[in-house]
Parts: sequence; C-alpha cells; structure tokens
Amino acid sequence: MYSVLKSYGLNGLNGFAVAVEADVSGGLPAFSLVGLPDSAVRESGDRVRSAVKNLGYKWPDRHITVNLAPADIRKSGPVYDLPLLLAVLASSGQMEEPPADAAFLGELALDGSLRPVSGVLPMALAAAADGIRSLYVPAENAAEAAEAGGDAMQVYPARTAREVVDALRGLVPLSPAAPIPFDPASGWNAAPDFADVMGQPLARRAMVLAAAGGHNVLLIGAPGTGKSMLAKRLPGILPPLTREEAVETTKIYSIAGQLPKGRGLISARPFRSPHHSASAAALAGGGTTFRPGECSLADCGVLFLDELPEFSRDSLEVLRQPLEDGQITVSRAAGSATYPSRFQLVAAMNPCKCGYYGHPTRPCTCSPSAVRQYRSRVSGPLLDRIDLCVEMDPVAFDELHTSTPAESSADLRKQVLAARAVQAKRYAAPGYEGVRCNAQLTAGQVRRVCRMTPAAERLLRASYDTLGLSARAHDRILRVARTVADLAGKQLLDEEALLEALQYRAQEKVDLTF
Repeated sequence: MYSVLKSYGLNGLNGFAVAVEADVSGGLPAFSLVGLPDSAVRESGDRVRSAVKNLGYKWPDRHITVNLAPADIRKSGPVYDLPLLLAVLASSGQMEEPPADAAFLGELALDGSLRPVSGVLPMALAAAADGIRSLYVPAENAAEAAEAGGDAMQVYPARTAREVVDALRGLVPLSPAAPIPFDPASGWNAAPDFADVMGQPLARRAMVLAAAGGHNVLLIGAPGTGKSMLAKRLPGILPPLTREEAVETTKIYSIAGQLPKGRGLISARPFRSPHHSASAAALAGGGTTFRPGECSLADCGVLFLDELPEFSRDSLEVLRQPLEDGQITVSRAAGSATYPSRFQLVAAMNPCKCGYYGHPTRPCTCSPSAVRQYRSRVSGPLLDRIDLCVEMDPVAFDELHTSTPAESSADLRKQVLAARAVQAKRYAAPGYEGVRCNAQLTAGQVRRVCRMTPAAERLLRASYDTLGLSARAHDRILRVARTVADLAGKQLLDEEALLEALQYRAQEKVDLTF
C-alpha cells in the first residue's frame, strides 16, 4: 500500500518541498530509506520504529520503502521523523492519508514525543508560498512557524506524534498558534548606554556617523581607552529592525540553531563578537552540513572583531566578499550555499604588540620593525573597505570625573534617526532599489547623490593625488561625507564635510613611516 505526504527541507537560507513517499509491500521485513538522505536522516528509521511501537501502533512486518523526493537534493537533519512516522502508518492502513494541503515537520523521541528542529521559519515560509493550509510542528517551534502563518495557513503545535494522529482523525483538535507581537523598539533596551562612555569625543562622533550611514569602523588605541565599550553600544543607536530585516535575521538564527525556544521574530539587531582564534570557516560558515557563520549571524547588525591583527590572515580575507557584496557564498564538495551578510564591521586593535605605541605616559617596548610587522597583518584591501578610522587617546582624569553628563544613547539615536529619515526619502526614488543607507550606494549612485561645492571638489581632487587614493577609497570618502552632510541637514557636500570624511581614512593611520 502506498501513501505520500509533504514535508520541507533546507537549501541555504530557503526551504524546499519534500514529498515523503512510503510503500508497504510483500517480502522479508525490512526498512529502506532512499532519496539522498544524510546519516541523521538514515538514523530516523530506528527512531520511527521505536516511536511507532511505544505509541501503541503496529510496526508492519513487511518490506517498507520510503523515498524522499526530489532525490537529487541531499536531505539532512531529523526534521523528517514525524512525516516518516505518519507515512508508515498511512501506508500500513493504520490511519488515512493526510490531506494534500498539510505538511509536517519534527524530530521524534523514542517515546513518540516531538522535539524542536532547526530552520523551521524558512521551511514554514516556503510552505505558505506553496499553498499549504495546515502545518504541524513541535510545540517549541510554534512561535517562529506562526510568523509565516495567517489566514491562508494555520500552524498547529503538537507535543507528541499521537496528538498529530488524533488531530488528523478528528478525535482531538489542535489549537492553531498565534504569532508573538513584533516590537522592534524593544531591541534598544538590550544595548548598554553611551552615557557610560566618558571622553573620546572623536570616537563617539565616528560611531554616530557609522550608525547614521551604515559605515564600517576601525578603532585604534591602547588597552583601556574604551574601544570595546563603544562597539557594544553601537546597536543601541542603530535604527530599529524593519519586519523584513527581522524575518531575514530570524531565518539565519533558526537555521543555525541559535533561536531561543519559544521565540518569535528577533527584535534586536545582532551583535557578534567572535574570538580572534576563530577560523575562516567559523566566520564564513559551512561544515559538513551548511550552517551560517559569524558573518551571516551578524547580518543586519554589528560584527565586532577585537584584536584585529590577531586574527589569521585567512580569517581576515574572508571578510572581503561580505563587506563588498553583502552576502557570502560557502562552497563545499556537496554543493554551495549563499547567505546574507550585510553587517557593519567594527574592528579594534592596539597600536602595537605591547599596546602602548604613542602613549603619553607608558613606554612602548616594541621596535619600529615590530610595530610595522604588527600593523601589516591587516591587509590594504581590507583597510580600503573601512570607512572610518579613529585613533583613541587615553581618557584624562578630569574627563572621568567631570560633572557634565555625556550624551546618552537616546540623544544620539535622535540624530541617527533624523539622518536615516533623510536617506530613506532620498532612496525611495527609482534607481535606488535595495539601498537603505549611504554605505550601500554603488559607484554610479555615488556620482548622483554626492554633489559637491566647487571648493569641496578642488579639495577632493588635491587629496586624491596627494594621498594616492584608490577608486574604492574615493567613493568611500564621498559616502562618509554624504553622511556628515545628512547629519548637518545640508544638500551639497562642502569642504567641512570632506575634511571630516578625510580625517577618518584608515590606510594612512595604520601604515607607519619611521
């Protein structure tokens, strides 16, 4: 007897439909699973057999063949346990075949209870797009799956496979899950306040520019100057996540298995801070089964790399593609997957190995060649992709004990949101599809948007020749100057905006001449 029902798998960031076909025929008792399953899927046969018996059903003493179609795409993970159990029960005549507009996801425990699986949100979105009317998932995955539901598709949470079978038989109905209300402003509460940072006016200004224009930042300073403090506070002044961004971010965290249980859409912008020993694969993603790396987990948020020169050269070079394209492609023998990686890079480094080169009171123990060697670990092409670079001096005693309160995150956020509103209006026009902030402008769009006064144009020409700027550096300076002008409410880029943008050039601050 033959039966077929629907489930879903993952291919990169998106879900795809999987037909679970089961056939119970004569012959020696056996269980065959085909359709390019990985080891986790092949092991599901033993889990399904135990669950069937422990739930009080009969395991057929015949030859059982299960096919996962399409057979040319590798299936991974335990998500097919529940549909496999239902297909076996239906093909052996112990229940009717489920409706064609129903789909099933979930891992089975040996007693028949359902365990949560990763990647439910992208699979649920694919199911809704395919016209699925009923989606059955483990109870702990209901909140994220409900984000894809609505009037067209109902999401039914279940704690055991028996609850699903009884619901399909009409014995005990399941209540559909409702999505958790999305509150993007609540994400600001998770970030510490800029009011805690004393002194460092230039670095604070750079962080405001970074938030207002979406720019990458490099902070150079001795230990204890506040580099990490500033980086951790950047998400608190960034604009709130849009629903589209929240869905994309939640999909990534769901696939990576890092979405908290019972959680709906992520409301706070991600802040990722991998250790400097992280490998290139940890940053890019991949593995035996494709998983997003740190670059993708920081999508729509901040990737903070402390002790930048201590990262391996391979790890740093991984950053070049996502910084330029906003996505990263992971290729393995089994195939390739592309994940979004549109993050803001905040990097921090000491000026030298000992950390005290240029310090006003602490002597540096590094030789000139050691300082050059330390700084040369950060390649020129990577520095060329960093818009803002700030050298931070030690905070003076009077700045630590001043009675004048520092600007809070709420105050700085108002400036950022005002500048972002200007950009949103500008980039709503045709020809700026996909552009949300100044840092995302293409070279052609920079020419149209960054109109300069004659004096500013002369200044840029002189700087281009004197500093030996590349075309990429030229465009990045204009993008930063555009952000400076947006914060000041100016239409044209003037000399003041160009000068401020030029002072943040990273290449000249990292390169040293002795």
